[in-house]
Amino acid sequence: MSEEHPGIRRFREEHARRGGRGEIVVLPDGVHTAALAAEALGCEVGAIANSLLFDADGSPVLVLTSGAHRVDPVVTAERIGVASLRRASPDFVREHTGQVIGGVSPFAHPAPLPTYLDPWLARHEVVWAAAGHPAAVFSTTYEELRDITGATPVEVV
Repeated sequence: MSEEHPGIRRFREEHARRGGRGEIVVLPDGVHTAALAAEALGCEVGAIANSLLFDADGSPVLVLTSGAHRVDPVVTAERIGVASLRRASPDFVREHTGQVIGGVSPFAHPAPLPTYLDPWLARHEVVWAAAGHPAAVFSTTYEELRDITGATPVEVV
């Protein structure tokens, strides 16, 4: 048996500490989009919660959005009360989350991040989100995801 990736291990520990009840699954390496993850998991793409880090004038903002949506940065910035949001660079993402793009989990970061949650995810009984590595996901519910992240619901489109 191979050793678990450190990012997944850190996520697993924080998930347990926060009382997460979902299953952690490691998918094949080629599953690197919401659509491919949904296919591998047998769910709708809208049930995939993408963890997207944005740069709000140098400050990180995490948006957990349905795989069926693209975040409108202008509308979302206005709704959360920041001047602007732009997609974060890979270095900015790693600095603020300790993870790489494609594997950013909704929590288990070096420091707490302001986090917003797409209410569209509530339409799904089970939601899947990244678990600290691009090939790892965990199951949860909208309510549990909101509660364990402390996220504020906000329409992102």
